Amino acid sequence: MKYSLYLGKISGIRISVHWTFLILIFWIVFSNVRAGLSSDEIVWSVVFVLTIFACVILHELGHALTAQRFRIKTREIIILPIGGLAQFESIPEKPKEELLVALAGPAVNVLIAALLFPFVSLRRDLQELETLSRIGPSNFLMTLMNINLWLAVFNLIPAFPMDGGRVLRAVLAFRMSHARATAIAAAIGQVLAMAFVFVGFFINPFLIFIGFFIFLGAQSEAAYARSKFMLKGFTVNDILMHEIPYIHRDLTVKEAAARLLNSQNRNFVVDDGGKPVGTLSREAIIKALGEQGENVSVDQVKDESMVILSPDTPLEEVWQKLQQERKPLMLVMSDGVLQGVVDEENLAEFILIQSAATRNGKPAL
Repeated sequence: MKYSLYLGKISGIRISVHWTFLILIFWIVFSNVRAGLSSDEIVWSVVFVLTIFACVILHELGHALTAQRFRIKTREIIILPIGGLAQFESIPEKPKEELLVALAGPAVNVLIAALLFPFVSLRRDLQELETLSRIGPSNFLMTLMNINLWLAVFNLIPAFPMDGGRVLRAVLAFRMSHARATAIAAAIGQVLAMAFVFVGFFINPFLIFIGFFIFLGAQSEAAYARSKFMLKGFTVNDILMHEIPYIHRDLTVKEAAARLLNSQNRNFVVDDGGKPVGTLSREAIIKALGEQGENVSVDQVKDESMVILSPDTPLEEVWQKLQQERKPLMLVMSDGVLQGVVDEENLAEFILIQSAATRNGKPAL
């Protein structure tokens, strides 16, 4: 993810923190200063937040390392002010695998709480837990234990994008298709989201935020599952664009912009005597015009890291590559010869066509 600070790797998994996390730290310091807390209390508050996010990293590692057992790679774990995000290269579709991967994160939080339990005093004044602004040596471990238990319970709410939504889908998928299980789990999640919003108006406005977060997450997961379902059984051959939008490497960015305006093409294959040597997107052309000038050559601004597909590559795999690598154009080659190209737009159109045809009761292709 852009604008993130690389922290290191654990078991080959990249760990990074988004720059907005610094805003959270500054906000804690600022709000504590305004509340009149001492410097020691401010330091304890900051240390406590950093410790919570260390627990969040361990939570996400629980998911990632369990996924590794099923040969599912995790590209990165990114820490955001609202929590952590493990970016998997694919989602386990076997119900048992998804169930174990989903439960692994909350299980880590329960384990952390269990390890802290012998070191806390249950007779501690519960008023010490009412606010994070008064964290100190006396209630640090007890509050951390409670936070981990809360994280485990919260994440097990049966709604996407929480772990509980994936647990629910996995349980349902033991008896029905993955797509159907996703649709039901997403619908349940959206009902819960509306309940959070309704209750939030009367109890706590923060529940409204959680409700919208759950609703959008459920909607996104349902759309993701529908798209994968529409692509199942199809290959690159079914959407291959044979008219290849070539642009020569010696042309200038000004000439590339003119080509952009005079055609329907948004992305081009950069060639050198009929040999593809890179790709050029609309965004790259516009960026080059603004930063390097119109006379810079296409060769200087092309993207050399081409994604090569074969005609029999499943469309599900292509769609995942588009999501992961963010490449606007992919090349399709067979026996070293460029057969055509695939881009995000024609794949999206294929999904729309299949979706409309499915509603009509007939497959489009």
